Amino acid sequence: MTYDFTTLIDRHGRDALAIDGLGHGTCPGAPKEGFDAIPMWVADMNFATVPTIPAALAKRAQHPLYGYFFPTDEYYEAILTWQQMRNGVTGLKRDHIGHENGVLGGVVSALNALCCRGDKVLLHSPTYIGFTGSLENAGYRIVHSPLKKDEGGVWRMDFVDMEQKIIAHNIRAMVFCSPHNPTGRVWEGSELEQLIALCEKHDVYLVSDEIWSDIILSGRHIPTQSVSDAARQRTVALYAPSKTFNLAGLVGSYHIIYNDALRRRVRQEGALSHYNNMNVLSMHALIAGYSSEGAVWVDELRQVIGANVDFACGFLDTVEGITLSRPQGTYMLFLDCTDWCAKHDCTLDELLKRGWDVGVAWQDGRPFHGACHIRMNLALPTSRVREAFRRLETYVFCD
Repeated sequence: MTYDFTTLIDRHGRDALAIDGLGHGTCPGAPKEGFDAIPMWVADMNFATVPTIPAALAKRAQHPLYGYFFPTDEYYEAILTWQQMRNGVTGLKRDHIGHENGVLGGVVSALNALCCRGDKVLLHSPTYIGFTGSLENAGYRIVHSPLKKDEGGVWRMDFVDMEQKIIAHNIRAMVFCSPHNPTGRVWEGSELEQLIALCEKHDVYLVSDEIWSDIILSGRHIPTQSVSDAARQRTVALYAPSKTFNLAGLVGSYHIIYNDALRRRVRQEGALSHYNNMNVLSMHALIAGYSSEGAVWVDELRQVIGANVDFACGFLDTVEGITLSRPQGTYMLFLDCTDWCAKHDCTLDELLKRGWDVGVAWQDGRPFHGACHIRMNLALPTSRVREAFRRLETYVFCD
């Protein structure tokens, strides 16, 4: 490989919630003495980002003025080129692109433009915890439509249930996740077409979080807006380089909105607080990431994550009582521990703690609407993933 995905980097005291947060608040517990922590919870990666990004940040930081600025032509060109090369997007113009301080802020701005506070909004469950907090804090009420596994164990949308709830709750907007977090489902074109047809039938607008779109392990990412003209006109799509290149701490996302009237309303909502302004370093990070070098780095990253998923799923297939649907995208697993806990007369809290005690810092899946689930991050050097599962075999999933 061209890039390094094997070096273990010490993140202690380096502004890393994944490590320094352990044992505090709602974070996983800190390990017992004798075990180091293997961060497998919050969705950031334990790989050094593509070298073009720190080089670009260092170059810009050397200039000692950091005043007001406009996004550069290079910023927009980087997004246009990336979307065309990676996702096959055509017809995208710089006017369709707008900055968001974060995807969740963009979701709320879009809902504020589409709905009234107190309205009900449709989401799938399991549900990304960030959606739950952001929507409820903004005054929206969530209606869940559960995803269902088919005979092959693949998570699917239940269109009958969705339609019933759209009608019963007078739904005007839906928040969608593509690829889906936390299940890792990569949606097929026919599924997206059916979704848009349902939205068009009942005049529902779609807010589509596509932040994970670069991390596809099987199949390909189909931008929701690409499936039809109706999809372009009634979808607010949100992207960011943060999941792709591990840039969450720099804060910087963007929306794509083709509908002129909708775009004006969303931008007005984002501008009201005067908070939604671009960070100059995050702009340079995006440009450096959305480059030819960044494309090679992402392709190699996907290979590493894919190998980690192969190993983890192979191990978990041997653990009686643990079930999961193999993720097609993202670097997260969503383990259903119901049968294992029942067989071993063990609560989910007890199982989580058994992992935390030996340094496997996995995440409680209940806030994601998994009744007896654990969420696991596999974006680590393979040696650490193997060590984590060795500990699970030796200390946790042992009879």
